[in-house]
Amino acid sequence: MAVRVLLADDQPLIRAALVMVIADIPDIEVAGEAGTGLEAVRMTRDLRPDVVVMDIRMPGMDGIEATQMIIAEGGDTRIVILTTFDEDENVYSALQAGASGFLVKDMAITDILAAIRVVAAGEALIAPKVTRRLIEVFTGRSRHAPAAPKKEIEGITDRERETLTLIGQGLSNTEISEAMVISAATVKSYVTRLLAKLDARDRAQLVIAAYENGLVTARTSPPTGRPGGPAGRSLG
Repeated sequence: MAVRVLLADDQPLIRAALVMVIADIPDIEVAGEAGTGLEAVRMTRDLRPDVVVMDIRMPGMDGIEATQMIIAEGGDTRIVILTTFDEDENVYSALQAGASGFLVKDMAITDILAAIRVVAAGEALIAPKVTRRLIEVFTGRSRHAPAAPKKEIEGITDRERETLTLIGQGLSNTEISEAMVISAATVKSYVTRLLAKLDARDRAQLVIAAYENGLVTARTSPPTGRPGGPAGRSLG
């Protein structure tokens, strides 16, 4: 069954580009298009898409508020934030709102499509640029650094802590497996335990926990590799 996607962006050209690409993808289909955050909330209620690809900066209700409302209403719809990220200071707010994917518009389209599949399957995906901005926020280099309370991370093993650190750096399970020289199944087991022990909803909240507890700092640079898929055309 194809992944049903709602595209929420106030730029018609961005939506049109995604519609054109998705039209040729057999496992993803466009369920609808929204030009504002409020439209995205209303259309999510009506259409129940699997994934909403959400811009942050939209007129009226922005993408963060729209994400909060969609998540608060329950359901299985998951949110991928897609933005011109280098100019945006709202990364932490988007994470806290409940989004499961964080991408930038200059990414390859193949990577954006791969992210939609990953998020629809119940995982979270954070682009390296997003990881770098979060590091800026939590090391105080951002003008809008939030004063967030720390999560309790006592009770996790050294290997789980190492896994959490690598998650915070933006590594995928495959990359963590290679870095720690363990099997993919073991990595998945560590991630599952971390989700339970930290009472985290998904991988994105594990990233927050890593930053809030200082496991990732300006000295632990995130990887510069792609988050998935081969290089290709971008939207920007």
